[in-house]
Amino acid sequence: MSFKGIVRELREMRDGIGSMSRRGVEGKLAQSRTRSQNAVHGARVFSGSIQQSRWANLPPELLFDVIRRVEESEISWPARKHVVACASVCRSWREITKEIVKTPEECGRITFPISLKQPGPRDSTIQCFIRRDRATSTYCLYLGLSPALLGENGKLLFAARKIRRATSTDFVISLVSDDFSRASNTYIGKLRSNFLGTKFTFYDSQPPFDSSVFPNSRSSRRIHSKQVSPRVSAGNYNIATISYELNVLRTRGPRRMQCTMHSIPVSAIQEGGRAPTPTGFSNSLEEQLSVLSVPISKDPIVHFSSTSLSEPPLSVQSTSDQLILKNKAPRWHEQLQCWCLNFRGRVTVASVKNFQLVAAVDPSHQVSPAEQEKVILQFGKIGKDIFTMDYRYPLSAFQAFAICLSSFDTKPACE
Repeated sequence: MSFKGIVRELREMRDGIGSMSRRGVEGKLAQSRTRSQNAVHGARVFSGSIQQSRWANLPPELLFDVIRRVEESEISWPARKHVVACASVCRSWREITKEIVKTPEECGRITFPISLKQPGPRDSTIQCFIRRDRATSTYCLYLGLSPALLGENGKLLFAARKIRRATSTDFVISLVSDDFSRASNTYIGKLRSNFLGTKFTFYDSQPPFDSSVFPNSRSSRRIHSKQVSPRVSAGNYNIATISYELNVLRTRGPRRMQCTMHSIPVSAIQEGGRAPTPTGFSNSLEEQLSVLSVPISKDPIVHFSSTSLSEPPLSVQSTSDQLILKNKAPRWHEQLQCWCLNFRGRVTVASVKNFQLVAAVDPSHQVSPAEQEKVILQFGKIGKDIFTMDYRYPLSAFQAFAICLSSFDTKPACE
């Protein structure tokens, strides 16, 4: 065979092998597409089967009665997690649980994560404890009636880490105690002080009720955060300012503080008034729920709406309409030679950090004297690193915790 014939046969053999390889690749791609389509179809069928399972098809009357009995019997944590577990079964269970579970203002109980941003009860207080860890500069807020509940059965509500900077101090607030990154879904907000530690600005990662409270212009948008929503931009929304009075003359007496709540109108403490009550996290998925008793790490923040309000959201139009809180003036005890306040047994150790907050109302707002004397938030020391925090309407646990965090910062100009 000539040399040209050999080259011709080699070319034909190469072309044949190439066509066979192309057909093989195309066949594999077709098989892969078929498998992926079958997988998607199977996933849809599976999700549909969950929603149409025997649990979802229970009669609404029977399901309502079962969940109502569970909710009424489990009044405190950790047993309260059973109510959240019922809402996690399927969509129909969640919708019925939303009708049964009430806000803390109405029932005096914390159930879902959104309850931490809703106002507390009007006629009683929600009692909590703050535990300080000096080694890690962290502060954990627990729900409970005694320090004995701070162990394994303690209900962690919030955690904050103190970060010192050259010109300020930041307290970063999170839903968990091991992740304080702003890019995390557990990030809630922060508290920032000025250089002297006499003024604090309280920021929320989400709008408190509507767009009337604008985000901090210097805050950067969290592009890489999972919290970024196409509807609500992630940022720092200024919702409160906490100020401590300077003590230049070094006179005796406790700290004097004032809190301006930009997101709460003064009409909230009037008869028939109400404070803004968020019904869900705006950046999270409605299909996902999280049990508060289980630590949250990388999972998205839950979305669960408690009883919704039919009225439109409130907005604070001017500074004169904002609720202002001031510390209740203590009295000097001659025998003990110290300043005293009636904490009703909830505070046992004397400390400059102890305080009680009441409403500072202008006479033109027509607020009853009883409402003006009512203690909205009290904070005090009971051990070396254990403090009590009791709050009520119109403050939420989130707002009360941030106010108490301001007391932990060093204030050489106020003492």
